[in-house]
Amino acid sequence: MTKWVVRQILKIIEEGEELEAIIKLSKENQRFKYEVAEEPGGENIKACFACGVCTGSCPISDIDEEYNPRKIIRMILLGMKKEVLSSNLIWMCALCHKCSFYCPQDVKFADVMSALRNIAVREGYVHPSFTETIEKIDKYTQEVRLKMIKAILDKKTKKLSVEAEKLISEIVKPVTKKVRAKGRGKK
Repeated sequence: MTKWVVRQILKIIEEGEELEAIIKLSKENQRFKYEVAEEPGGENIKACFACGVCTGSCPISDIDEEYNPRKIIRMILLGMKKEVLSSNLIWMCALCHKCSFYCPQDVKFADVMSALRNIAVREGYVHPSFTETIEKIDKYTQEVRLKMIKAILDKKTKKLSVEAEKLISEIVKPVTKKVRAKGRGKK
């Protein structure tokens, strides 16, 4: 598919029009949703009726308007395998499962994202080390979040005004020094 066609399809998805009449689905394309459904975590993908609750509850879509879980699910259901598996969007999900709590169809979008990541690795869209790096980033960001919260807990009964950027720089500084020292052979 050309980039122009993909852009037009995504535009139509955003406008909520039906694409089945526009896209000629090949047998391979039709098979993609079943492939995702066979992967652990993707079992309920075909139950989605595009209500958009996943997108509305997603903390990533709150900060990045390009990230739209409903659009990703629609692309899966329409068989846009190459576009989905080669997309950077499947790596942006924080796997927080907030979408899963609200989904009326029990699609479990975060689990679908894990399934897509596994397929992407297995089919060579990304190197296996990429998922390992994403997992390290996820763990690190959770550690930083926990440290930020612990840093303000003693102020929880007072009116609080904290600059998140300043707080994070104070927390990350010691970690950065430790990493740099390790890189120079010091412990």
